[in-house]
Amino acid sequence: MTIATGQRRETGGAFRWSARFTAWDAAAAAVAGLVLLPILVVAAIGLGGSLDLAGHTTRYILPAALLETGLLVMGVVALSVLIGVGAGWLVAIYRFPGRDVLGWALILPFAIPTYISAYAYVEALDYFGPVQGLLRLGFGFASRRDYWFPEIRSMPGAIVVYALVLYPYIYIASRAAFSLQGAQMIDAARSLGCSRLSALRRVVLPAVIPMLAAGATLVVLETLNDIGASQYLGINTLTVAVYATWLSKGDLAGASQIALVTLAAIFALLWLERRALRNRQTRIASRGYRPVSAPRLSGWRGIGAMLAVSLPVLLGFVLPFGSLLQHAIRQLANDGLAQDLIQALGNSLLAATLATLVVLGLALLLAFAGRFTRLQRIRTANRLAGLGYALPGTVLVIGLLPALGFVDWLANGLIIALGLPRAGLILSGSIAAIVLAYTIRFLAIGLEQVEAGLATISRNTDFAAHTLGCPERPLAWRILAPALKPVAAGAAILIFVDCLKELPATLLLRPLNFETLATQLYGHASRGSFEDGAVAALLIVLAGLAPLVILNRMMQR
Repeated sequence: MTIATGQRRETGGAFRWSARFTAWDAAAAAVAGLVLLPILVVAAIGLGGSLDLAGHTTRYILPAALLETGLLVMGVVALSVLIGVGAGWLVAIYRFPGRDVLGWALILPFAIPTYISAYAYVEALDYFGPVQGLLRLGFGFASRRDYWFPEIRSMPGAIVVYALVLYPYIYIASRAAFSLQGAQMIDAARSLGCSRLSALRRVVLPAVIPMLAAGATLVVLETLNDIGASQYLGINTLTVAVYATWLSKGDLAGASQIALVTLAAIFALLWLERRALRNRQTRIASRGYRPVSAPRLSGWRGIGAMLAVSLPVLLGFVLPFGSLLQHAIRQLANDGLAQDLIQALGNSLLAATLATLVVLGLALLLAFAGRFTRLQRIRTANRLAGLGYALPGTVLVIGLLPALGFVDWLANGLIIALGLPRAGLILSGSIAAIVLAYTIRFLAIGLEQVEAGLATISRNTDFAAHTLGCPERPLAWRILAPALKPVAAGAAILIFVDCLKELPATLLLRPLNFETLATQLYGHASRGSFEDGAVAALLIVLAGLAPLVILNRMMQR
């Protein structure tokens, strides 16, 4: 079927090229340029740095940072896959006591940022923590030399802490994939003599690799973006090396060179994922589909399955949340709700709200541009606009600060030319800089959600509106946008919570005397008094529980 357009005829849903430049092109190019700007600035600073400094960075900083980052990423991905796939298989394929409750509870660790989990575990498992204290009291040990206890501030400890928070990315993907496969694939494998576990290893897992790879990529990106947990646990990742080289040593060029290596590794990962999965798709039978006939596990098998699925929930959510709740109640009882906490909460809500509104507006603009023009260049621009999620917060700040300083310089030049007094810093060190960083970082979330929602609205709506003489702008904002309200609301919650949890960009871009919940908690933890920031941590976790309701409903569907 061919549809007549204002420029040429368009067949099907394929994207095409056109020589005509429209306002949609300008909007998409501007947003994509905004996301690419920090990447280009980092590249310019890093490549323009001193060769001597580059040699020092290459010899003394990069090898150790690359090694520790590689070990951390591989360990976190492996453990996350083990937990996520195992839990997803048990919940999707079998019935056992507590399955319905645990199937939802397994996504609860999403609500706890990695750095909060690290603070809670160090507080609980360190030498002066309650666990080792009870161990010494119960067995009569006098000092650390009398017994052995695993060190939480170590690479194995960091891998466990990260995986217990990030495994839901794998769990959600694997559970959805196993459920969508239906009974056909499993029954076909079993008819050929395979057990259910053999069918999982030889048939089901190879078929759902694309969904699992997408979840694993998110685990890698979240691990590389974190700075609070890795720094607190003593792991010198590339992101921590960027932070330390820039702020502790005052070497911006060296930090940019390390950031370039980080970006090269991230983009190589994304390219390898796309290339490896180019010809692999998760195929779901649409005809004759029936859900998996989940056998019931009874006796010791059912109890074993229940305990295996309960363990990630207990370690990933219940223990950190319980520790936070205990410290928060004690802090509120002793000090009440401190004024600086109220101010930090207000700052967090303000920055997150502004960023959410900006991200949703840009996401709608880009999604409408792709829908109305069907141009390949706009599709490419939208993909580039989604690269911001792959930028670690520290790297993003290094690219943003020079650009913001240049804008301030131009603005002050214009103000002086008009005969007005110099304004000083305008964007740098302002809440606008934080909002800009949030926008670049989380635009991919809003764009993905809006594009998915827009794809569910038939294009016949557009054709009918054009037939009645309705231009594109009224069609977009009066007809399509109201239909996207549920999708936009869900995306807004996800973006808002991610903004509340974001630490590196907020820490480096905040104005003087401007604290958010995340930065206030980081300050307390860095001074060794995590319990003083327990209320701030608890507020972040409670806010993170909101999107889990949305995720649970999506998984149930």
